[in-house]
Amino acid sequence: MLALGAGLGACRGDAAQAEDRNHAEGAAHPTEQERFDRERRPDLVVAALGLAPGKVVADIGAGTGLLTSHLARAVAPNGRVVATDVDGAVLDMLAARMDEAGLAARVERRVVGPDDPGLEPATYDAILLSQVDHYFSDPVAWLRTAIKAMKPQARLVITNRIHHRRAALAAAEKAGLHLVSESTEVPGQFIAVYTVEAAP
Repeated sequence: MLALGAGLGACRGDAAQAEDRNHAEGAAHPTEQERFDRERRPDLVVAALGLAPGKVVADIGAGTGLLTSHLARAVAPNGRVVATDVDGAVLDMLAARMDEAGLAARVERRVVGPDDPGLEPATYDAILLSQVDHYFSDPVAWLRTAIKAMKPQARLVITNRIHHRRAALAAAEKAGLHLVSESTEVPGQFIAVYTVEAAP
């Protein structure tokens, strides 16, 4: 009996260890969204944008929508996200992600040219450039055009890898934007918050 009990105990131990391994492997293989959220800290980006229900925000170079979903939740139930990209195929993937998350009604997809913001004037409470501004052939010209789409007191947020920081900040200053705050809380990245008008 003692031997049988010990054997059963060993089997239960093996089963528990296997379950622990499976759980650990699941944790070691997070979803794409989980990896993105852990590495890019969208909560900090949403806070920097100053989003709230009813706001209108442009997500520039939105890609497949990993960040867009957070923006859409932040402006719900009556706000709006305009998600732009040069590639209509990735915006189709974004649409599928928004459908799955129940956020499709909050998000408008918009294919734009590589150097054209594609945003209507005086409409946006916030404009987000997340790891995209270094692709512009003329970042200063792009930003000057985007400024026209901002409402008074609107924010424009640039977040990117730290090695793009100097060029991004220089372009924003040259375009006439005023730096409100900057954070490097996300490892290897920066988040810079701008307004059109200088703070009093």
